[in-house]
Amino acid sequence: QMVNINVKWGKEKLSVDVDTAESPLVFKSQLFALTGVAPDRQKVVIKGRTLGDDSWTGVTLSEGMLCMMMGSAAEIPQAPAHTAGDDSMDTSDEKPAKLPPGLRNLGNTCYMNSVLQSFRSLDVIRDAVAKYSPPANASGPAVKVTQSVKSTFNELAVPHRGNTSDDAVLPLSMMQTLHTVLPQFASRSPQGQLQQQDANECFTEVQRLLLDGLKSTEGSTKTCDFFRGSYAVTLKNQESEEEPEIKSNEDFYQLSCFLAQEVKYIQTGLKEKLTEEIEKNSPTLGRDCKYSKKALIDRLPAYLSIQMVRFFFKQSAAVNAKILKDVKFPMTLDLFDMCTPALQEKLRGNRDAFKAMEDAKIEKMRAAKIEGKDVKKAEIDEIEKEENQIPFSFEDDPGSNCHGFYELQAVITHKGRSSDSGHYVAWVKLKGDQWAMCDDDEVHPVNSEQILKLSGGGDWHCAYVLVYGPRKAYKVDAPVQSTAVPDENLQSTTVAME
Repeated sequence: QMVNINVKWGKEKLSVDVDTAESPLVFKSQLFALTGVAPDRQKVVIKGRTLGDDSWTGVTLSEGMLCMMMGSAAEIPQAPAHTAGDDSMDTSDEKPAKLPPGLRNLGNTCYMNSVLQSFRSLDVIRDAVAKYSPPANASGPAVKVTQSVKSTFNELAVPHRGNTSDDAVLPLSMMQTLHTVLPQFASRSPQGQLQQQDANECFTEVQRLLLDGLKSTEGSTKTCDFFRGSYAVTLKNQESEEEPEIKSNEDFYQLSCFLAQEVKYIQTGLKEKLTEEIEKNSPTLGRDCKYSKKALIDRLPAYLSIQMVRFFFKQSAAVNAKILKDVKFPMTLDLFDMCTPALQEKLRGNRDAFKAMEDAKIEKMRAAKIEGKDVKKAEIDEIEKEENQIPFSFEDDPGSNCHGFYELQAVITHKGRSSDSGHYVAWVKLKGDQWAMCDDDEVHPVNSEQILKLSGGGDWHCAYVLVYGPRKAYKVDAPVQSTAVPDENLQSTTVAME
């Protein structure tokens, strides 16, 4: 039942439509959107009772009634200060990155906003969308979605647009297109309120249509190739030694990390999915048999999304319940061990460049320490000049990853207990250690240390979708020199990785 109530918060009085068919956490998320006070910092009192997150039991709402909320908005996180004697690189000369504008919540549309902010943070998508021009008389779902994404990105890119709530973009056309093309996202409660949706379902559907739309106007190098990976799959009948193995290839556009009890790190969850048992009809025995299915990656995409499979259908409550388990993920991901031997052989030569990069950085830091100085970011930038960047794809396979190393670019998190309630937020990398927390129309600066705390384990924001891009490679023509300790071994031309 939908009820309009008044909420007193300090000197403010807020009018809120509450759907009591949803959990109180949804109501608290509405208050969060209005006040900036996170649900875990709220104390909501209704007729002397403190409201919990999961149930309305013992609380009755009536039209126009007054309740009270206590709590203060969290302070904008501050980057850790550099301390004397710290051996890490001094980034004090790095200018703060410009924060992206926010997107207004149109009523449980945080799932869509988080997906749009994540895609916009990827250079390859942003550049392709900017160049997109639909063919004459073109129509269809892919064209409509691509045009709406471009329109939203253009609004976000308006010069001088700030990142305050007042500057936030209203993504109305994108929402309308989504509801028209993918009507499952237009579902409403019996009271007519838009329902919360699954952000990963939105991510994969928008990705599918967007890549298809861009493909229609692109040449031989297509954006979809930057997101397409491939498995080499082997099926073996466990009940017949005579039946030959079946070998095939399967494309993928996302990897899944299942959160089994023993999985503590994302790499473990990804590897477990490579071996499974399935049941299918055997042409040899003429009946259903158990087959072992083994897969290894034989093409790595430049950009890789990973779903943390946090939701499962809970029969007793008839909801997609959430697994809160803490599963660590890295800022730099290495998928070498998940590749076929043939692909590993191709990757190996390009991977040597990472060691050259680390050696160069260590030498700079060592020399600076001997001289009693800090390593300025400008000195590293001298190595990592844009004109020295080398391709991250194989020459004969544009859009691939030629070394197996990835860097985290974006995270979509979920806060709540089920996929069709709670709140989604996008966290996107800007540059260096600088990230942005894109919480609908509120955008705040954060750093990588705070990103790593999104691994789960409680009611805080839990990583649900991770988006990785290729680590950048740089060619170093000049020797890395130290006035304190000259090293003739660094005189030759090397290739370095960030």
